[in-house]
Amino acid sequence: MKAWIGAVLGIALALPALAQEMGDDGLHKQPWMRDTFKDLREDLAEANDEGKRLVIFFEQRGCIYCKKMHEEVFSDPEVSEFIDENYFVVQMNLHGDTEVTDLDGDALPEKQMARKWRVLFTPNIIFLPEEVSEGQSAIDAAVAVMPGAFSKGTSLDMFTWVAEKRYEMEDETGEDFQRYHARRIQERSDGRTD
Repeated sequence: MKAWIGAVLGIALALPALAQEMGDDGLHKQPWMRDTFKDLREDLAEANDEGKRLVIFFEQRGCIYCKKMHEEVFSDPEVSEFIDENYFVVQMNLHGDTEVTDLDGDALPEKQMARKWRVLFTPNIIFLPEEVSEGQSAIDAAVAVMPGAFSKGTSLDMFTWVAEKRYEMEDETGEDFQRYHARRIQERSDGRTD
């Protein structure tokens, strides 16, 4: 009987991860992802109006690392709530044909924009500042890029580091992202790694 109850409890706990929504494009979806016209100047203005930061998620159908991030990291309530409260998320498909208008005015299909921005694999998360100079592309304006799948702690630290604009404090504090992340690991768990 105990084994049966344990099995049912295990399945119940796994359901949120198994129930990740999948879009018609084959990409995992989160409730905080925005469906926009992918005109990044408009998206940036809307993000600013909401007091949020614009962030671009490049993913692709069948990406095991994207799946891992959605099931193990983005579904975590702490991470999900932080992203929802602080970020305006636009998802793009590495092999997609939807037209994207870059901050510099170039309009290209997602797959060509990925090449322009040197996105080679997924997931790839591009964090943008609130203000971008005229004629500057998104990748040139980016304040940080998170290439690949990371644990909850690393991911939350990156989203926090950008939200708190710590990239602007590096010269005065001497704390780049890696030093910030190392300090956060120490504070969270007495030095155990993420």
